[in-house]
Amino acid sequence: MTKEELDALRARVRRPVARLANSRTDWFRIQNKAGADPEIFIYDEIGYFGDTAKGFVDQLNTIDSPKLTLHVNSPGGDIFDGLAIYQALKAHKAEVTVVVDGLAASIASVIAQAGDKVVMAPKASMMIHDGWSMAVGNAAEMRKLADLLDKQSDVIASVYADRSGQTADFWRNQMADETWYTADEAVAAGLADEVEGKAAPADDAFDLSVFAHAGREAAPEPVLAPKNEAPVVPVVEPKEEESEFVWDFTAFKSALQEGVK
Repeated sequence: MTKEELDALRARVRRPVARLANSRTDWFRIQNKAGADPEIFIYDEIGYFGDTAKGFVDQLNTIDSPKLTLHVNSPGGDIFDGLAIYQALKAHKAEVTVVVDGLAASIASVIAQAGDKVVMAPKASMMIHDGWSMAVGNAAEMRKLADLLDKQSDVIASVYADRSGQTADFWRNQMADETWYTADEAVAAGLADEVEGKAAPADDAFDLSVFAHAGREAAPEPVLAPKNEAPVVPVVEPKEEESEFVWDFTAFKSALQEGVK
């Protein structure tokens, strides 16, 4: 383990220990106000040295409302707790809107996918990566943990695939690289529906497959007229004047009379 990795591990351990020292085991809160839809805030590490998913789900199941909003600002946490929360939100009867206020990283990005609609704040970020853990033991124990992490990472990739339409293999590749998304990039990747304050893209109601190109995005760039150039005026050659023919009826009458004679 490098010094940087060791420092990161120590920092990860210090945070929940400090929370416990201050008698804080909560990493979420649920807010119910009269006349307003319930709001849930996940603003800390998920289930890490604190309450497990059971505490969250127990409170979630007390909500009897047609709509609820989940606000997320979390670096992630326990995979199993996160997947349980994801499933509980998916199964809840309420229409769930997820708003990523700051960060939805690691398993928090999975929880975000439980929303019927996922909204990114303009400056928010989303991060996905393979599951990771710590282990103590012999080589066999290490291999068992590696296999478990691969299985859980496959499950996480399937969640991203369900929402985005991309394959789970595609998402495993993105997770292996630890990919970070801005708000706009999360929408473009299919992990979110819109950026707060921006209009959501309209659904295409027409089947454009009957055309050579199925819409503007599938068509080549149009040829545009050069800018700042005077329009070309076609030159029209003047026609030759045609001689004007005038009937001489007097001469015509005389000719007829001569012919009769």
